Amino acid sequence: MEVLAMILAGGRGSRLDILSAHRVKPGVPFAGKFRIIDFTLSNCSNSGIYNVALLTQYLPLSLNEHIGSGRPWDFDRRDSSITLLQPYETSEDKSWYKGTADAIRQNIRYIKNSNAKYVLILSGDHIYKMNYQWMLDEHKKNNAALTIAAKTVPYEEANRFGIFEVDDTKKILSFEEKPENPKSNFASMGIYIFNTDTLIKYIENEEIPDLDFGKHVIPKMLTDNERIFLHCYDSYWKDVGTYDSYLEANIDLIKKSEEVGINLYDENWKIYTRSKNAAPVRIGVTGSILNSLVCDGCKIEGRVENSVIGPNVTVRAGSTVRNSIIFEDTYIDENSHLEKVIVDKKVYVGKYSLIGHGDDYKANNEKPDLLSSGISVLGKKVHVGENVTIGRNVRIFPEKDIDSHAQIGSGETLK
Repeated sequence: MEVLAMILAGGRGSRLDILSAHRVKPGVPFAGKFRIIDFTLSNCSNSGIYNVALLTQYLPLSLNEHIGSGRPWDFDRRDSSITLLQPYETSEDKSWYKGTADAIRQNIRYIKNSNAKYVLILSGDHIYKMNYQWMLDEHKKNNAALTIAAKTVPYEEANRFGIFEVDDTKKILSFEEKPENPKSNFASMGIYIFNTDTLIKYIENEEIPDLDFGKHVIPKMLTDNERIFLHCYDSYWKDVGTYDSYLEANIDLIKKSEEVGINLYDENWKIYTRSKNAAPVRIGVTGSILNSLVCDGCKIEGRVENSVIGPNVTVRAGSTVRNSIIFEDTYIDENSHLEKVIVDKKVYVGKYSLIGHGDDYKANNEKPDLLSSGISVLGKKVHVGENVTIGRNVRIFPEKDIDSHAQIGSGETLK
C-alpha cells in the first residue's frame, strides 16, 4: 500500500449547536442530499486513494450507518477498504481523543500494520474538491518528510488561521497559530502528507496528552530542521463550522460555478453519497422554484427562492421559503413563510406561521456569538402549530412543540 488516508471525523462541532446535537459534525446534511463528510470521501475516491480509515468519536452511529461498507465511494473493492476507528481503553488508560495528533497516535498500531509508505491526514468537515495525488507528487519531488496544504487568505483575516512562512521553493521556515502580525497569508487547511516513518517518530512516544499537529508536532519538526513543504491550493474551500458559514456554503452552491469555484455537476469529479430512493420532484400548479436546489421526493406547491431543499420535503400552496435550508422529511403547511431559516429533519410547520420574521435582528440571548445575523434554527422533529410567529436569531431545540398562536421574539431560545 502506498497511501493510507486517515480522516478525523470525531468532532462534535459545538458551534453548529442544534444541528450537531444528535450527530457528529461531518454527518450534518449538506446541499440537500449529501453529508459534509461526502466531500472528503469523494476527494479520496476521485484521487485514486481507496484505503481509508475514519476516526470517529462523538455520536458515531448515524455516520457509521451512512458510510456502511463504503460502496458509494468505491471503497468496497477487493483491493481497497474503509475502516471505522473509535477510541478504546487500553492498559495505558487511553480513551477519548484529546487532540488531532493524539487521535492518530492512538491508532498507530493500525498505521504500522497497513505498511503504507505515506499517511494522508484529513479533516472530515470541510467543503472542497482536491486532487490529493497532486499533493503527493509534490511531496515526492521535494523529498519531504511532511507536506501541508495551505490556502491564501486576505491578510486582514490571516490572524484567524495558522500561518506559514516559506522560502522561494515553498519550504516552510516557520509556523504560527493566529499571529497578531502574520508573516504571510498562507493559511493551514489541516491537510497533511507524512512519510509514515516520520509520523511514527514524532507521535509514538510523545507524552503530551493533548498532542496536536499545529501546536506540537509541526513546531517540533521545524526545530529539528525536517524538510516540510507547502502545497498551495487555490480553489474553493470552506470550513462550515458556524451557522453563518454553513448557510453561506449551501447558498454558494446555487451560484454559477465560475463565481464560487465548486461545481456539483462536474462529471470528472463527482461527489458521491448514499442516496435514498425517492420519487421525482413534483411542482404543483401553484408552485414555483427560483435559483434553488431541490432534491428528489419533494412536492412544491408554494414558492421556493434561493434555498436548498432536502429530500421528501413538502411546501404547501401559499407558502414561501426564501434564503433557507430545509432538511429532509419536513412538511410546511399552507400559507406559511420562512426567511433565512435552517430547519432540521422531520419538522412540521403549521398553517399561517411566520418564521424568521420581522426587522428585529437582536442577537440570540443565550448564544450571541452563534446567532446574530438573522438566522433562526429549528431542531429535528420540532412541531410548530398554526399562526405562530418566530423572529430572528431564534434557537429551537429538537422535539419541541410550539403551541398555535405563539409569539417567539427575536433572540429567544426554546429548549
